[in-house]
Amino acid sequence: MRAIVVESPSDLRWQDVGDVAAQSGQVVIEVVAAGVNRADLLQAAGNYPPPKGASEVLGLEVSGRIAEVGPDVAGWTVGQPVCALLAGGGYAERVAVPAAQVMPVPDGVELHQAAALPEVACTVWSNLVMTAGLREGHLLLVHGGASGIGTHAVQVAHALGCRVAVTAGSAEKLALCRDLGADLTINYRDEDFVARIAEAGGADVVLDIMGASYLDRNVDALAPDGRLVIIGFQGGIKAELNIGKLLAKRAGVIATGLRMRPVDGPSGKGAIVDEVVERVWPMVADGRVRPIVGADVPITDAAEAHRMLDAGEVAGKILLHIAD
Repeated sequence: MRAIVVESPSDLRWQDVGDVAAQSGQVVIEVVAAGVNRADLLQAAGNYPPPKGASEVLGLEVSGRIAEVGPDVAGWTVGQPVCALLAGGGYAERVAVPAAQVMPVPDGVELHQAAALPEVACTVWSNLVMTAGLREGHLLLVHGGASGIGTHAVQVAHALGCRVAVTAGSAEKLALCRDLGADLTINYRDEDFVARIAEAGGADVVLDIMGASYLDRNVDALAPDGRLVIIGFQGGIKAELNIGKLLAKRAGVIATGLRMRPVDGPSGKGAIVDEVVERVWPMVADGRVRPIVGADVPITDAAEAHRMLDAGEVAGKILLHIAD
């Protein structure tokens, strides 16, 4: 089979590699499309190795058709259209994945576009609902509201009956967020998000991709009993935390990741996938949530897709087109 091989961060080559086979508890997917995530850029730069035992090939989410079903797998059949959450291996013609991380394609979604859903859906649901307890009536602040994660988070929170505030860096991106259900849009280039959120009563949950550079201001933006969930560190990994502010607000700071979680267990990927299929897929099927795809790039141009993501040129997800 063919897959992307990383020669350097800017030299991603589509070439022959060893084929994959389904082991016990796995299926093999013939890949149609793969989603591009910031973790892929970090791995290509040598800064985010895959978990032990996972594929060295880039790619954390795909859509396609099941090509092989391994031993001890029930409920999946060869030829079935699916999408899947991966620990690696998505930038390839075929990928082996634990059956517990495979999902049916939601009703009304084309197979190709389904590749835009697994990583964002599992990240958003596990962090906002399963971890931070987001519920109807809460105010959610999403940083990077026009990103793949952000556009999905806005829609899910709106569907849950929450008020949604976002930050983004252009009028066009903020307009997209409003179209998706955001109530309060903030241009981080010339507005103080802390002051704007304070006027709205404070955020019950903050979903943050910046890390260190936003830590103190995110705590300031929290409402009493609020939760700050950090899922990225584009603004650095080290900052001083004022515990006194947390005590005064009875607030919490949570840092979580998805890729390194085990498959099994109450907080494992399998449990997250099950909740997403049960709770989020109906939102997709009835149109309350939809995949937002900003660019569709041939797999042979994977390096250009990485450049586009790094430059912030695209709102929503970037997909790599692998097969029809």
